[in-house]
Order: sequence, then C-alpha cells, then structure tokens
Amino acid sequence: MDTTTLAAFLTVDLLLVFTPGADWAYAISAGLRGRSVVPAVTGLIVGHAAYALVAVAGLAVIVASSPAALTALTVAGAGYLLWLGWGVLRQPVVPAAAGGSADAGGSADVSRVRAVLKGAGISGLNPKALLLYFSLFPQFIDPATGWPVAAQTGLLSTMHLTACAVVYLGVGVLARTVLSTRPSAARVVTRVSGAMMIAIGGFLLVGRLAG
Repeated sequence: MDTTTLAAFLTVDLLLVFTPGADWAYAISAGLRGRSVVPAVTGLIVGHAAYALVAVAGLAVIVASSPAALTALTVAGAGYLLWLGWGVLRQPVVPAAAGGSADAGGSADVSRVRAVLKGAGISGLNPKALLLYFSLFPQFIDPATGWPVAAQTGLLSTMHLTACAVVYLGVGVLARTVLSTRPSAARVVTRVSGAMMIAIGGFLLVGRLAG
C-alpha cells in the first residue's frame, strides 16, 4: 500500500475517532476514577480489535450483509448503552480521592478487570465499529497492489486501533487532569456522558427497529 492511501485513510479515520460517542463517554467517566483510565481504554481497544480480527478473516461482509445478525448486534449494543447510561445518571462519578484505599490490594485488581470488561462491552457491542470496517475499509483496499486483502485490512486495522488508543487515552487523562479538582463540573460532565450513551443507544435501537 502506498503512503498516499495510508495518509488518506488516517485522515478520515481520525475524523471519525475524534467524533464524540459512547467510547468518549466511557473514557471521560473512567478518567474521573483516577487510575482506571488505562484499563478502560484497554477494554475499548479489545472490543475494536475483535472487529479487526473479524474484518481480517473476511467475515465482516457476511455479518453486515445479514439483516438478522446486524439487527441482533444493534439491539444488544443499544440495550447495553441504555443500561450503562442510566447507571451513570443514577450515580454520577466524582473524582477519586488521591491515595484512597479503594485502589489497594485485590479490590484494585477487580476494579481494573471490570473496567476492561466494561470497555470491551461498550466498543464490542457497538455496531458502528462493524459498519466502519465494512463501509470505510473497502474504499482504501486495492487487491491490484499485490498486497493480500487480509494484509491490507490488518494494516489499516492497526492504524485504527493505534488512533483509538491515543485519542481515548488523551480524553481520559484530560478528564482526570482538568476535572479532578472540580467535583461539580465532574458531575455535570458525567451526566452528559450518561445522557450521550442513552441518546446513542436510543438512536441505534429506534433506527434499527424502524428500518
């Protein structure tokens, strides 16, 4: 693949990654929990990586072309976002106290694992990620270049995962740095994040069922 194609893909991909959505909302709420930024972002990347493996295996076309499979995925993802968003609105996150005992010992390990699993659930059940691979990637893949399609898909997937990791980590760290000393602002941002999850989940659910 030539550098022009890769640069064009990266430009479009970054525009999509920089668009706030459920991943952003989770990264922001994770940032307010202090040390959970890295595990949370790791979980988000795990979800995207699962789709990358599906795309490399060539199954994205099969799943996206199956109305039943796509509907099931959309409903599951929308329901999960609605559940998470409602939970955030009921119990807004406040900045974690520095040096608190909640981050010590086994409880810290459990918290990190839960952060990873929740992040993987948010991105892994988001059908927009699957549609990104299905609709965006083919525009930059050219079998005539001599590269196997799987190799091209793998390279583009790696670029996308890297972009997601950098942007989401930046969002989480920025939220922790800026809002850690502003509890009232943190509550507002958290509620906005929860409302965003509910709005995205509702939009996906209504759009899929109405279609």
